[in-house]
Amino acid sequence: MPRKLLIALVGLATLLVVGDTLYWGVAQQRLREQFAAWAANARANGWTVMNAPPSSGGWPLAATLSVPALFIKGGDPDLPRGLAWRADRIELGIALLQPHTLEIKTEGMQRIRLAGGPEIFFTADRLRGWLPLGPDMAPQSADLAATNLRAGILAGPDAALDLSIGSLRIRAVTKPAATAESALAISLAATTIGLPPRQRWPLGSRIEQVRLEATLDGPVPHVRGLAARAYAWRDGGGSLNVPQLSLNWGALALTATATLTLDEHLQPTGAGIARLTGYADALDTLSANGVLSRSATTAAKAVLSLLARVPEDDGPPDVEVPLTLESRTLSLRQLPLFRMPEIDWREPATALGFRPAD
Repeated sequence: MPRKLLIALVGLATLLVVGDTLYWGVAQQRLREQFAAWAANARANGWTVMNAPPSSGGWPLAATLSVPALFIKGGDPDLPRGLAWRADRIELGIALLQPHTLEIKTEGMQRIRLAGGPEIFFTADRLRGWLPLGPDMAPQSADLAATNLRAGILAGPDAALDLSIGSLRIRAVTKPAATAESALAISLAATTIGLPPRQRWPLGSRIEQVRLEATLDGPVPHVRGLAARAYAWRDGGGSLNVPQLSLNWGALALTATATLTLDEHLQPTGAGIARLTGYADALDTLSANGVLSRSATTAAKAVLSLLARVPEDDGPPDVEVPLTLESRTLSLRQLPLFRMPEIDWREPATALGFRPAD
């Protein structure tokens, strides 16, 4: 290799290393400043933010900030009794080729307590989030992905990670100033969900998959307090639209669409259309688990059998039925199925419970 060419290559490599180092230093400084600004803004709004001293890393392809022992608490009065979250460690990162995206990784165990409810602890083989970076400190979209997520209730030395999700992806887009358009759009996909085995679940302890597309429509009310916001959102014509829901749980395969709002008692009310397969076995399971009475099971089977059709490809029979939710009672046509748990807006972290409709 000619000497001049070798010198040129060495010089080019040196310039690339120096340039990358300078770029990394700028990105690293920006990352530290944005984390400090976020923490200061949160504290100014009444939140508690504590953490051990962060450390830098990630060179040469990214700027990262590792934050150990992070603790965040606050949210009153919008969320009664607030929210508390602690993580063993999080890592904030900006890839040098994607300077407008913040990646958040979590490591170790995390704990979260919502509205004075029990503390939930969780971990995952991989748990990451992405936020767009811009001049506005409140990002208007967020993405989350998790693999082998495991969670449980922290209750003594025998506590177990008894809820598991094989894969989870969530995307949320917010528009706080929305009037005619959706204030929040969310999509969710989860697979291989293992429910805590110590509790009897309506259709068994394993859900194969859930997919959801939903939009929260109506103006976002600028009032304090969760219940006051719910009243104002409802009175302003707010609604929750679900253009797509699919679920495979036990014998049941379901696809549905629905529109919901809040009634005079701030309980969900609305209507939808569902297409069901495996409904006969699913109804038997609901009856065996005490969700449906025997009379409701027999009546529901009779109604669905009359409405069912057999696909041309000789697949399992399916049926399309209207569903209504009124006064916390879910009904198939005019047939009551079961009562939904009541939402207490003063203490929203209530345990879910289902019982047969009267």
